[in-house]
Amino acid sequence: MMYKIKIKILNSCINKKNFLLPKYATSGSSGLDLRASIKEKILLIANDVILIPTGIAIYIENPYITALILPRSGLGHKNGIILGNSVGLIDSDYQGELMISLWNRSKKNFYINPNDRIAQLVFVPIIRPNFYIVNNFKKTLRSKKGFGHSGM
Repeated sequence: MMYKIKIKILNSCINKKNFLLPKYATSGSSGLDLRASIKEKILLIANDVILIPTGIAIYIENPYITALILPRSGLGHKNGIILGNSVGLIDSDYQGELMISLWNRSKKNFYINPNDRIAQLVFVPIIRPNFYIVNNFKKTLRSKKGFGHSGM
């Protein structure tokens, strides 16, 4: 099923003619690449966190869809560059600029260049349950063994 998500270019330093909308790298990609919307390269010092603008805002509108900002595997594995907040959650009614919190967990400084692919955006369905209070749950094999009970 195809969904339409509204996108707005916010950063005036972006050349709208050559602007790269978030896109899937391959036909099998789940995440859209998000890029650094910066004028010049930025030094990300070892074990430091910075906030990088993407220059875009999205408006999902549908409360049964959310977007997740996730780290790029290669940046994390090869360079130690991951998200400072682990995962970014974009609510359906959020309309502000998408900002990427990058953490350099390595021991080496790293440069973020203009238009670098720094994170990915994934859209997922949301289930919005109604809660109701019960006195007891149905017993299961796992009922009381708790967190980590199944071992390694």
